[in-house]
Amino acid sequence: GTAGDADLGPSRVREAANPVAVAADRARLASLLPSAPVWLHQVHGVRVVEVDEANRASLLADPPDADAAVTRTPGIAIAVRAADCLPVVLCDRRGTVVAAAHAGWRGLASGVLEATVRAMAVDPRDVVAWIGPAIGPRAFEVGRDVLDAFAAADPSDAECFIPVGDGKWLADLPVLARRRLARAGVGAVAGGTWCTHGDTARFHSWRRDRSAGRMATAIAIVPGA
Repeated sequence: GTAGDADLGPSRVREAANPVAVAADRARLASLLPSAPVWLHQVHGVRVVEVDEANRASLLADPPDADAAVTRTPGIAIAVRAADCLPVVLCDRRGTVVAAAHAGWRGLASGVLEATVRAMAVDPRDVVAWIGPAIGPRAFEVGRDVLDAFAAADPSDAECFIPVGDGKWLADLPVLARRRLARAGVGAVAGGTWCTHGDTARFHSWRRDRSAGRMATAIAIVPGA
């Protein structure tokens, strides 16, 4: 089989205060996938879970505390939610393993993408990645703590921060993600061009709206493809 189409992109998941709308959106997303996706209880960490036939039912019933998932089983879909954080999906070129990761700045700085690549257990040079909609470099204003978190791992990452005064910087999360993936050995990376904060018609943005709305990004290995 081959990896599910990363260009599936985001499916809007409305505010948690409207469970009927959320259920309808999730059903619509599931209709585009081989199966209803396994969701995660995202905690801005680096834990990666592997999903297979043995644990899929339990994970569907009780989403695990994790920020990334990997599966090698055709027909199993995995998904992450985001509304400014980076959603990243990955697969190997042979379509034998796929992954989905949620990377806020904390998870990104802590190594969630590197952990995801390791969990795929294939040569990173054979991995391709797609970065979904996230807050863009002209909108993500951060403090010194964010800059320091990235510069501690690689001082050159400070190049991804533009000072704007008063101890604030504009951070380029997609470029930081590309750097992290490159250092993990992944050179084929697409996406990362949509700004959730600036595109009010298409995307939820926590920083812009302070709402519970999220987008979903999913991936699967299509059986028999």
